[in-house]
Amino acid sequence: MNRRSFLKKSFGSLLAFLGLSGGTYYYAREIEPSLLDINEEFISSAKITSEFNNFKIVQFSDTHIGFHYSLEQFEKLVETINSQKPDMIVFTGDLVDAPNDYNWNTTLIRILGSLKAKYGKYWIYGNHDHGGYGTNIVKNVMDQSGFTLLQNHHVNIKKGQETFVLAGIDDVMLGDPNLEKTLQQTNPSLFTILLAHEPDFADKTAKSHVDVQLSGHSHGGQVRLPIIGHLYTPLYAEKYVKGKYQLDQLSLYVTKGIGTTRLPYRFLCKPEIYVYTLKQS
Repeated sequence: MNRRSFLKKSFGSLLAFLGLSGGTYYYAREIEPSLLDINEEFISSAKITSEFNNFKIVQFSDTHIGFHYSLEQFEKLVETINSQKPDMIVFTGDLVDAPNDYNWNTTLIRILGSLKAKYGKYWIYGNHDHGGYGTNIVKNVMDQSGFTLLQNHHVNIKKGQETFVLAGIDDVMLGDPNLEKTLQQTNPSLFTILLAHEPDFADKTAKSHVDVQLSGHSHGGQVRLPIIGHLYTPLYAEKYVKGKYQLDQLSLYVTKGIGTTRLPYRFLCKPEIYVYTLKQS
């Protein structure tokens, strides 16, 4: 950590301590984590064919169920997602916070299963999914919920006579990501979306023919302060933290996610889902 980063984080931590110890503590712990932003984005590309014009994709990520985020809250989120009438739903990792401690039950499967999308529901591993011996448990739950795992794998999404590619890599921190394998035998002329839990992987993705990368993991920092911005983000979410970034031909979108981890606070960093509408340019 260089001197500027150290001073920023130290000063920011002091302000956070003073602020969260005062009148904003209740807001940051009890109010903001229960709010939700719905971010609508239009993704335009000459590769998007007429059949997929106005095709709607909803992304949610980092629910961290079990750590200050309940199944009741998750059920309301699912209702909100369904109300968007998505053509496709993608989940970009970290379903529960601690798989080894979580009380797994059929309620979670029922709620996940109630998500509806005509062209499928897809997901990728996050670091918390692999952590705590959760790899097989989380997969079993998602399988029963009608989600398709993209672990260094891609699928061709077909509508009429036209196609785009949806790909996903394994988690960068605790998995074995292989972009070359993931994109093997894909057609570079087809519009291609990659799901990657850690956003900083985009530096590698940008060297491929992928058009869009959708990520989570950062939580947007969870606690953000005016001028200073985020105080901390995890490994592989240090460069790209929230929102949209353009890396040559690659458009990267990083969601702040839904739940919290480590600390049960959100401040100036509301939970969010993304609603993407594809547009033929």
